[in-house]
Amino acid sequence: MKTLSSAASACRTICHAFITLLTLGSLLLATSAQASYAYYVGKNLTEDGSVMMGGTGEEVSSHWLEIVPARDYPPGTMMRVGVTGDAVIPGELFEIPQVAHTFRYMQMAYSDFEGFPAPLTNGGVNEHQVAVRDVWAPSRSELVAMTPRPQRGLQYSDLARIVMERARTAREGVEIIGDLIARHGFATYGGNTHLIADPDEGWVVWELAGGKGLWVAERLGPDDVRVLYPGGIGEIPTDIADNSDYMASDNFISFAIEQGWYDPAAGKPFNVQHVYGDQDIRDYREPGIKLMSPGDMERATRAMAPLTEADLMARVRDPRVVDDDSGYGQVVSLHRDRTDPDLVRMWVAPTGSVAAPFNVWWLGVTQVPMEYAAHRYLTKDAASTFLNPDFQMQEATRFAGRTFKRVMYYACSAPDRLLPVVTSMLTAFEAETRGDLDWVERSARKMIESGDREAARRLLTYYATSRAMSALDMGDTIAGALDAYTRLLPGRTPPQGAEMNTMDPTVNCLADGDPDVPAN
Repeated sequence: MKTLSSAASACRTICHAFITLLTLGSLLLATSAQASYAYYVGKNLTEDGSVMMGGTGEEVSSHWLEIVPARDYPPGTMMRVGVTGDAVIPGELFEIPQVAHTFRYMQMAYSDFEGFPAPLTNGGVNEHQVAVRDVWAPSRSELVAMTPRPQRGLQYSDLARIVMERARTAREGVEIIGDLIARHGFATYGGNTHLIADPDEGWVVWELAGGKGLWVAERLGPDDVRVLYPGGIGEIPTDIADNSDYMASDNFISFAIEQGWYDPAAGKPFNVQHVYGDQDIRDYREPGIKLMSPGDMERATRAMAPLTEADLMARVRDPRVVDDDSGYGQVVSLHRDRTDPDLVRMWVAPTGSVAAPFNVWWLGVTQVPMEYAAHRYLTKDAASTFLNPDFQMQEATRFAGRTFKRVMYYACSAPDRLLPVVTSMLTAFEAETRGDLDWVERSARKMIESGDREAARRLLTYYATSRAMSALDMGDTIAGALDAYTRLLPGRTPPQGAEMNTMDPTVNCLADGDPDVPAN
C-alpha cells in the first residue's frame, strides 16, 4: 500500500465585538458578542458537483475537535438547554426531551460565551451530510428590548447541535429548528442565523430576538453563492406558505404588521432586514462592518467557479476575514454519491486558518489525538482553577491551537515578508493530503464492501491522525524558524504598554492594514 505523505518541508479585517444596544425604559445596556461567518457554494458552481460550505467561529475561547458517536437513549431522557442569568439577556436553563436516537457528527467545540453553558458549538457535519454553521444576525432594538427577562428557550449552540443530532436533510434541519422554537422558545444575545446545507441545497434560518417565536428561512439553490457576516435575509414573498423556497413562523408577517413595521398596502416588498433587522444595517450584503463586505466576498468566490476544496480554503483563509478572532476554520464538500457515513469528511484548521493548515477528518475516525482535544489554553476558568488530574496527560501534550497561534503571531508581525512563506507551506501540506485522498478512500471503501468496516476505520484513523501530527510537527518547525528569523532582524521589541488584553484592535495579517491587497 502507498505510504503516507511526509509533512511539508520546514522553511482583514479586524472583527470587532458586536455591540447591541438594549433599551429598557431608562436603562441602556451595552453588550458584545463574537461574530462567526459562513460560505455556501451551490453544486452547479463546484468542480465535482458537491455543495460546499465553509467558515469559522469567532470566540474568545479555546477550541477543540470532537467526533461525537451516534447514541441511543432510553425513554424519558432529558437534555439541558438555554442560557443562565449571566447571559447578556439573562435567562434560565431547563430541560427538554431527548430523541431515542441521535446521529454521529463532527464539530469544533469551545468553552466560553457569556452565560451560554459549555461545551458550545457553531456546527459541523453529521452522518447524513447535513452541515451547519452558526452566524450572528442582529435584530432591531425593539425586539431586543421586548425579550423577556429572564428569557427561556433554546440558544444557537443548542439548535446547531440538535440539527446535527437529528436532521437527515437541510430542509428537515429548518423544520426541526422551527418546531423547537414553537415548542420551547428561543434564547438569544440579540439575534442569530444558521446556515444549513446538504448535498442538494442550503437554507439560511434567521431566529429573531423578542421572545415571540419569530423565525424565517430562505432556500439556497445550485447556482447560489452566499457569504454571511452578519447573517440575514432580504426580500421574501408574503405568501410563504405557498412557496417551497421559504419557511417561517406562523406569525412572521402578521407580527410585523401589528407593530407597524410593515404596511402591505404600501406596495413595498417585505424585506426581512429592513423590517426585523438592526436598523443601523440597511444592507446586510454591504453592512459597512468588515473591510471586505459579504457582497464583495461573494463576488470573489463566484469568480473562482468551478470551485475546488482548495479554492474555498483560500477564501476561508483570506487575511481580510481571518485574524486572531478566528477560533478555527472549516470546509466541507457534500456529495450525493458519498453514501457511507464513515467516509463523510470535513477539513478543519485547529485555529485561524490564515496561519494554520486544514487537516482532513472522516466520521469513521475513532479517536482524535490528545493534541487536538481540549486544553486549558484560553479555556474558561483556567486562570482561576487548577488542573483536574484526570486531564494531566492530555494537558501535557502539545496543543495544536496554541502552536498555530504562535505561527500567526509571528507571521502577522510582518505579513508582507513572513505570511507568503507560511501560506505556501500550508497550501503545499494540504495539497499533499488531497493527493492521498483517492487511495485512502478507495481502500477504505473496498474494506467496507468486503465486510471489514473496522479495518476501514483503522485506516481512516491512522491516516487522519498521522497527518494531523505531521501538521503539528510542521507548525513547531515553522514557529521555530520564524523565531530564529525575527531574532536576526532589527525591530524585535518588547511590548510598550502594560495592558495585555483587548477586544479591539486584534492581531491581523493585513500588510500595512490594506484591505484591498491581501498580504498573501
